[in-house]
Amino acid sequence: MFRRREDVPFSFLAEAESFRSNVEPPPKQRPARGELAGRVLTGLVIAAAFAGSLLFGVPALQANPALHHAQQAEAAQHR
Repeated sequence: MFRRREDVPFSFLAEAESFRSNVEPPPKQRPARGELAGRVLTGLVIAAAFAGSLLFGVPALQANPALHHAQQAEAAQHR
């Protein structure tokens, strides 16, 4: 069976590029003071949470050689 081939007019593509619509999107509304304050507070809470996790997390990640030595000495005594 043979497929029927139809010519596709490509002139509409060239015309579409030159076409401009006169419809504009509505202007963006400025956020209210309450919404802006909420965004700022949310950002501050997130930044404080990161700072707090670093403040408490960094000392916990550091190796304490004195504690490690005391644990080994205690383990050696119980043998």
